[in-house]
Amino acid sequence: MSDVNSSAKLELRGGVWGAMLLLFVALFFVMVAATHQAKIDGYIIAFLIPLMVGIFMAKDEKEYGKAVIGGLSKPMFAIIALAVILASVSGQLISKSGLIQSIANMAISAGLTGTFFVAVTFLLTCLISFSTGTSVGAYFVVIPILYPSGVLAGADPLFLIGSIAAGGAFGDNLAPISDTTIASATTQEMDIGGVVRSRMKYSIPVAFLALVLYLIFSPAHEVVRSTEAQAVKPVTLVILIVPIVIITLCLMRKHLITALSIGAVTGIVVGLLFGIFQPEQILHFPGPFKISGLLPKAVSGALPTVAFLMVMFPFLGIMESSGTLDMLGNGLSKVANGPRSVEAVTVGATGILAMITGVISVAIISIGDIVKGLGLKFDVDGYRRANLMDCAGSAFCFIVPWTVHAIVPSMLAGANNPLETELPVSPASVPLHNFYAWTMVAMLLLAIVTGYGRTWMSNESMIKE
Repeated sequence: MSDVNSSAKLELRGGVWGAMLLLFVALFFVMVAATHQAKIDGYIIAFLIPLMVGIFMAKDEKEYGKAVIGGLSKPMFAIIALAVILASVSGQLISKSGLIQSIANMAISAGLTGTFFVAVTFLLTCLISFSTGTSVGAYFVVIPILYPSGVLAGADPLFLIGSIAAGGAFGDNLAPISDTTIASATTQEMDIGGVVRSRMKYSIPVAFLALVLYLIFSPAHEVVRSTEAQAVKPVTLVILIVPIVIITLCLMRKHLITALSIGAVTGIVVGLLFGIFQPEQILHFPGPFKISGLLPKAVSGALPTVAFLMVMFPFLGIMESSGTLDMLGNGLSKVANGPRSVEAVTVGATGILAMITGVISVAIISIGDIVKGLGLKFDVDGYRRANLMDCAGSAFCFIVPWTVHAIVPSMLAGANNPLETELPVSPASVPLHNFYAWTMVAMLLLAIVTGYGRTWMSNESMIKE
């Protein structure tokens, strides 16, 4: 098992059932928020309630506090929280520069509207997420530009944001530098190159089918041509330097925070030099206790998402420290009695843990040793095991409304909404329109039932060659 789980110290009243109660409380309020199409605030409350209830169930309040702090001290929390704020700054620079109107008008003139805009957005997001190895990073680059441009070009907002999340899932699933690819390969002691090559038989057909589904089902709306003078100024295109810098730095394997920071600073400098912005539009103190400009607006717009992360990660810390993740993995492993049931357990355990934690790599690492042991026992090939874990994580983590793959796209869509009359995209709507994730679920069922892609350990040497 992973190190994060092996030193569980937190004991709750009721033992395992006490921990499961907290999990069920969280899921109950998540479902309430989802069925009421709640904004991010509803999901904050959904995880805040079990955090407050949990203190009364802990046998040792100090250990409970350590578990909470342990969740907050995870590097992933700090990275995503700061990235959300920096991405919000870039989004404000892009939306206020007039670039969106320029791109939208060019897309409309070229006939790239409605359904076709959704399809192209999916392909571009697939390319960016695959190249950078990060779905979340792709959201920060793509949504501030293509989401508002697409809405103005007649694309359906729900299918558009779903196609972006779907493209992010593709990159997480297949990119050689993705943390999920690395985790799935290393836990099964397989080479990354072989894992990626063998995974193509799952990811490429799923991506193709998802593209077809977007072309078939995504509706087209009336285009909105901007009449603002700013919308037709070619000078606004220089703000494209923001995503270009971010993508370039990510491809150079720079840290996401570094890429977003340099991208935002570059956008501010270029915007000021070309007269797109005035200094007071960036930051202004008009009077006592007053502040205005792009920077404070970006920070305030990102705060709900940061608040969600501040309750989600402590909840993850409690689940880990109480041994709940270990218990789920070990419990599912007991039903494995043959190759097909091992594959079903691999998909089920990874999928459940990915949905609970919201972090695919954590789910894979948590269940990795169990999957490896079962695979060795029942002759399931290491590439097959790694692929099933990664594909399951990249499917199930994207079809629930409380992970970053629903919360972040929802937040960015709301922050970059070009039409005041357009209703905000709720977190529950994002996974419903993620056709890659749902098609991958179908692919996994097909693979387990029919044996599609199944290989045996005796074939590993031939595959490596």
